[in-house]
Amino acid sequence: MNRTHRLLILLAAVLLLSGVAVGATLRAADRAAEKDRPRAGGPPVRPGAVTLDAPGRDVFRNMAWGPHRDEIVSVSDADPAGARTSSGVRCLRFHTAAGTGICLQSARSGLRDVYRAVVLDARLRPLRRYDLAGIPTRARVSPDGRAAAWTVFVSGDSYAGTAFSTRTSVLDVRTGELDRDLETYRFVLDGRPHRAADLNVWGVTFADAGHFYATVATGGKTYLVRGNRSERTLRALHENVECPSLSPDGTRVAYKKRVEGVSPDAPWRLYVLDLRTLRETATAERRSVDDQAVWRDGHTLVYSLPGDYGSDLWTVPADGSGRARLLTEAALAPAFTVHP
Repeated sequence: MNRTHRLLILLAAVLLLSGVAVGATLRAADRAAEKDRPRAGGPPVRPGAVTLDAPGRDVFRNMAWGPHRDEIVSVSDADPAGARTSSGVRCLRFHTAAGTGICLQSARSGLRDVYRAVVLDARLRPLRRYDLAGIPTRARVSPDGRAAAWTVFVSGDSYAGTAFSTRTSVLDVRTGELDRDLETYRFVLDGRPHRAADLNVWGVTFADAGHFYATVATGGKTYLVRGNRSERTLRALHENVECPSLSPDGTRVAYKKRVEGVSPDAPWRLYVLDLRTLRETATAERRSVDDQAVWRDGHTLVYSLPGDYGSDLWTVPADGSGRARLLTEAALAPAFTVHP
């Protein structure tokens, strides 16, 4: 084979590989563009005014394919599967209470994604912005709207992994004072201060602006902790608790719990803990729930499970009775106006 033949073969190989790369890029772009096109039979979504304190309206992240995917939408509380009004504000994670919203967003910076937390007023106008150190995973606002919290992954991409690290921050919405990393709080385990290099904190749920519950992981175990912002302490209360959610009356915590005898890829079941007696109650949801549930009212939990659009919202009684029911398709990160 002479030099000319070798060059022709090399050129053909280069052209072939270039064609494969272009084809793969076009297919990926087409799949991405598909999510911007409404799917027949999907929930109706139209732009309009969305406010976070409107009576009788629930809000969540819209997952339906189309131009309003990932936007915060509102829907009638009486018809959660009905028409959606879209705000135009996109969030990866979202929560709201008392007219204050927290929106964790992504943006492009050169060739990489960057993330930020944006505090919103009741009309979804930005009040403050904070750069995030990693991929957003949890967000919460205190019932009085005076504090917000968020958790990001700073390495790894799943709680199911054996190596991940989180960073959880708590913000005073009024003053802008930010506790950037709750791992700097004093962790109290079995009545004694406990120091550990592998400490991780995530999944804040507020009692009020100064007190909260969260998950602490260390030594291969997870704990429900009670947090005090003025004392800067985290006190362990109960083992094997992840992503807690405090009931409106402050007496119970819903959470995901690792159970034995199931697939290690789907290890969680949804439980409720009585904070006075520390008695656990399993809900009627038997599937693995990898989410921080919210309370729709004092008796009912709402959580996400995988669906045709990525995520659907399901509901189940908190007392272990009844059965799980589909609440809203193509939805994530819901928030409800609830009272004790």
